[in-house]
Amino acid sequence: MKKRFTDEQIIGLLREAEAGVMSIKALCKRHNLTEQTFFRWRNKFGGMDVPDARRLKDLESENSRLKRLVAEQMLVIDGMKEIVGKK
Repeated sequence: MKKRFTDEQIIGLLREAEAGVMSIKALCKRHNLTEQTFFRWRNKFGGMDVPDARRLKDLESENSRLKRLVAEQMLVIDGMKEIVGKK
């Protein structure tokens, strides 16, 4: 699924909301997004700078890669236990 907004754009929108120039509802309408999405972004990216968001994205991708590796290793271990148990 392609993201419509980059992390940098999301942080820019959050900063715009923090400035208080317009209401959150008006800001969401102007950028064609729901308030629920805005608040989800605020919970995830609130108070971050662009380098922090990039670091978060890198850590999330590394975490998912490591989880896949652990799952693969668990399958190998289960297979080996089955083979050893049959002898």
